[in-house]
Amino acid sequence: MLFGSGVPTVGVDALSSDAFLLDVRENDEWEAGHAEGALHIPMSEFAARYEELERQVPEGRTVHVICRSGGRSAQVTAYLVQRGLDAVNVEGGMQVWEAAGRPVVDAHGAPGAVI
Repeated sequence: MLFGSGVPTVGVDALSSDAFLLDVRENDEWEAGHAEGALHIPMSEFAARYEELERQVPEGRTVHVICRSGGRSAQVTAYLVQRGLDAVNVEGGMQVWEAAGRPVVDAHGAPGAVI
């Protein structure tokens, strides 16, 4: 599926429990609530930390990029696709993730909330 300007997207309901998830929200958003096991690289730090992502993506895996509602993650997804990575934007972001009943944890591993 394509989002707006041709960015590939996937719905939360189509994500497997072992999907590689990249959360690009800012630190306060992450600390309040995120998907357990996601890699956190804020969009504001993304260019400087790109190599960190490259080191952590398992060979042949798709990077599922998520933010609060899908806007920032669409921009990062477009960047990753241009760099040759298999990346998709998670449609509706963490708001849809939480609404779908997917687990959200805070910075301490306790139940969290999307802000």
